[in-house]
Amino acid sequence: MSATRHKHVPFRTCIACHQKRPKRELLRVVRRPEGSIEVDNEKGKLSGRGAYICPTRQCCEAALDVRKLGRALKCQVSAQDIESLRQALLPLLAEQSVGQRADQEPGSQSIE
Repeated sequence: MSATRHKHVPFRTCIACHQKRPKRELLRVVRRPEGSIEVDNEKGKLSGRGAYICPTRQCCEAALDVRKLGRALKCQVSAQDIESLRQALLPLLAEQSVGQRADQEPGSQSIE
């Protein structure tokens, strides 16, 4: 009996659009134990309370609302924190969109 095991894929919910997606596809914003708020690295292993955001400009802008982010991270978020997160997320969005375009080009055939 050779049973194939399927690897468990954790899903998380975007705080902006509330869509559930695999954890690896989302960006993570973390409130560190010392109180700072920052964007998590690729591995998503920084300690602290995390909030997940879809890698789209619309979701990032919606998630960077002080109330939404503060509710998700269970802390007060300052305008300075929001601006530093915006600066950190912009390059990640550019990388994500380039990766998505590269993935779509080879298989992008329109049906006419």
